[in-house]
Amino acid sequence: MPTDERGELTKMAQYYEAVRGPDPLRRRLRDIFSHEQPPTPLHEFLADVPEPLLIVTTNYDDLMERAMRARRKPCHVVVHITDQEKVLWWPHDDTEPKEVQTDELDLELDKVSVVYKMHGAIDRRQGMVGQYVITEDDYVEFLTRMTRGSVIPTIFADPFQSRPFLFLGYGLYDWNLRVILNRIQEFRGRTKFRSWAIETLRKPVEQKLWNARGVDVYHGLTLEEFLAELEKYRDGPAAEEGKS
Repeated sequence: MPTDERGELTKMAQYYEAVRGPDPLRRRLRDIFSHEQPPTPLHEFLADVPEPLLIVTTNYDDLMERAMRARRKPCHVVVHITDQEKVLWWPHDDTEPKEVQTDELDLELDKVSVVYKMHGAIDRRQGMVGQYVITEDDYVEFLTRMTRGSVIPTIFADPFQSRPFLFLGYGLYDWNLRVILNRIQEFRGRTKFRSWAIETLRKPVEQKLWNARGVDVYHGLTLEEFLAELEKYRDGPAAEEGKS
């Protein structure tokens, strides 16, 4: 890619696909995400939470799922299929996925955790490359389907309406996230969208965008520092007194 055009991932992926084709791009992405990078402390913390969680991520890696498996914690994995109004559903007790229409997915969200891979994910099965919303065209198609209400599985409508969200590693300068947030807001209707976001840097414009959507922003915390505070809360006051 020309040097002066580099920088934005969607644009670079679009160029790579235009020059090499979609299959080489997907195979290259599988090569990148197939490395056995260990889950981070944040993935491990979330995997240790005893209550069932709904984890929505736009990452393509499988770190969260592997952290769950390492702890033998049951977990459904739901992956958006790039070019269809369907998802791949890996039941928590099966090694092979099922291809399901978004309005036919049926899960017991109060019993088993779910990792929903909104922009696709690596597929480690033999001969498979995975699903990836990564080029500019992919995003246009994804967001077009989202405005039609045919992307997010219907089963997630209730938690999107009733549960608070914690945003980690996201910024509202990303127009794709803003479209997703607007779609979630449609699920909630007039219900107040009270949630939280962790930001490393203070960005006044971005804070206004978050606040307009009812999201409280906590500035000046890295994810590592935020995790350390969570660990203190999980340990409880008695544990903290025991350390002093």
